[in-house]
Amino acid sequence: MYFPFIFDITMLILVPGLIFAAYAQGKVSSTYNRYLRVPNTRGLTGAQTARHILDRNGMTQVNIELVGGKLTDHYDPRKRVLRLSNEVFNGRSVAAVGIAAHEVGHAIQHQQAYGPLKIRNAIVPVVNLASKAAWVLFFIGFFFQVTGFMDLGILFFSGSVIFNLVTLPVEFNASRRAVVQLADNGLVLSDERVGVKKVLDAAALTYVAALLMSFLQLIRLIALRGSRD
Repeated sequence: MYFPFIFDITMLILVPGLIFAAYAQGKVSSTYNRYLRVPNTRGLTGAQTARHILDRNGMTQVNIELVGGKLTDHYDPRKRVLRLSNEVFNGRSVAAVGIAAHEVGHAIQHQQAYGPLKIRNAIVPVVNLASKAAWVLFFIGFFFQVTGFMDLGILFFSGSVIFNLVTLPVEFNASRRAVVQLADNGLVLSDERVGVKKVLDAAALTYVAALLMSFLQLIRLIALRGSRD
């Protein structure tokens, strides 16, 4: 019996993406842990850093909350809340201030109606629904040889590729804003700025990996679709 979603020759298409994803994850972990042990000269916590930058940019209404987990930091545009993990919220490391500033970068994007962020936020609900339906439709179409279902599944899954593509400029821009804000507000020294950039550049690799994996998965679905012709 043929099980295309367990293993088949098209799984080899994903190998480059899996290798790069493993590299990206390892790079993030090693770089983050390295600069988590390096204290910032001003002795600021991530929460204090975020509050300072937010206030300096006229966003006193944006609250900062503690969230569980590791590297779970994010900005919620719906509630206008910045959520920081414990190591960032209470940490006084170079990594903590860098990540906190990056998340504030997203808040600044929101305030300034940054185009790519608006697009990403707008398509999130549609992409979430479409990506879940994509596999069901393709699975049904593949086993029952209904090409229309397979094509619809591929179309729906392409939304994930588009989402990951739009995410790249959003994340890169937030990192650039973070470095600028930290420097302009005198929150880090020049050598600490180098460390911040290394942490954020490493984190950015995970988004590149996500885009690569979604693109390769799309190619795999197209290959599986072709095998049914």
